[in-house]
Amino acid sequence: MNLELARCFVIVHDPESALGFYRDTLGLEVRNDVARGAFRWITVGGGSQPGVDIVLTNFLQGSPADIDAIEGLVAKGALNGVHFRTDDLDGLFAKVRDAGTEIVSEPTSQPWGARDAAFRDPSGNLIRVDQGPQA
Repeated sequence: MNLELARCFVIVHDPESALGFYRDTLGLEVRNDVARGAFRWITVGGGSQPGVDIVLTNFLQGSPADIDAIEGLVAKGALNGVHFRTDDLDGLFAKVRDAGTEIVSEPTSQPWGARDAAFRDPSGNLIRVDQGPQA
């Protein structure tokens, strides 16, 4: 049996600012952009991984209390986003920093052998990027 990641979902509060960040700052390609009333989902991905999609969405399901709780967690930056790998961490980090992105940690060599950095997308989702040995 072969099991592969196809897509993951990142909840955002402002799809337009999320699009600008993931497309313009991180350099991901836009694969789909669908609006339905007040809801929008944007599919992005890396050019070297055509079969893996990241869906940015402001569509939430559940009871009103569940939706309020999720929106609160997103607003606080309490949800993890995506973990990327790059061959140029310093270059990407400079681009992210110069775009005014909230920085969590600058590029740092970790005891497990990778160098990584962390920052937040416009909705507060934690984004980590590493350069180094594959896990």
